[in-house]
Amino acid sequence: MALGILLWLLGTSLSSPEGFQHAAAIMDSFFVKFILWGILTALAFHTVGGIRHMLMDFGYLAETLAIGRQSAWVTFGITVVLSILAGVLVW
Repeated sequence: MALGILLWLLGTSLSSPEGFQHAAAIMDSFFVKFILWGILTALAFHTVGGIRHMLMDFGYLAETLAIGRQSAWVTFGITVVLSILAGVLVW
């Protein structure tokens, strides 16, 4: 669903100069910016979590409870930083 929203907004903005103006007008709403920020935050968490799991699968992170908790906290921390950066980008 979220990817569909992003692709629709991209397609609208690239369709014509009028389409770009329409997409820009849509993005002026606080509600739309908030939804876009949420989508980008979820995408960042999914990406960072995926990288974490790949590192565990390849053996770069030991699969113990302590390492799992530490890497989870690092994942949350990186996601918070990326979420703040996404908020700066959107607003």
